[in-house]
Amino acid sequence: MAGNPGITVAQTGGNPFLRFVAAISTLAGWTSAAMIVAAVAITCQMIFIRFVLNGSTIWQTEAVIYLVIAATLLGLPYVQRLRGHVNVDLVPIWLAPKARFGLFIITMSMSIMIVGVMLYYGYEYWHFAWERNWRSDTVWGVRLWIPYMSLPVGFALLMLQLIADLVAVVLRIEDPFGLAEIDGLEARASGDL
Repeated sequence: MAGNPGITVAQTGGNPFLRFVAAISTLAGWTSAAMIVAAVAITCQMIFIRFVLNGSTIWQTEAVIYLVIAATLLGLPYVQRLRGHVNVDLVPIWLAPKARFGLFIITMSMSIMIVGVMLYYGYEYWHFAWERNWRSDTVWGVRLWIPYMSLPVGFALLMLQLIADLVAVVLRIEDPFGLAEIDGLEARASGDL
């Protein structure tokens, strides 16, 4: 496998914008983790109420579902910062450094545009729920704009992290796809592929 396994976190190089985005992404990651912990605690409480006290539960299942979905969306920028998303680097490894740089610019720009579209429609969906005072059809009747807020916030933070990744490569703080110029050449020469 090519790449530099020692670098798993997006580098900031002391750049204030990149450090700011890294801090926001890290905060989003911690918030996401707290939501998962809260969902587990609520699930345990629900199990205790149902099976030990033989009582009924009203809000727990819905709260757990909303927390896990929100944790997934708010965790996106942190996972991107840690380079935890699936990455197939076969093509970048085989490309020359300038072509690899060009491919990175194209793929990152397309990713930003796609996430921008998702952000737009996520915001629109959240705004409909807020403006029309949508509520869930359950006994709890939660106002849906509250859990739906994770859509535009999560996609906005992911888009911000993707922009920071693009800026880091353009400023030569990071290598495209995390592959230094020598990494791709070594992989081709050794026949690791």
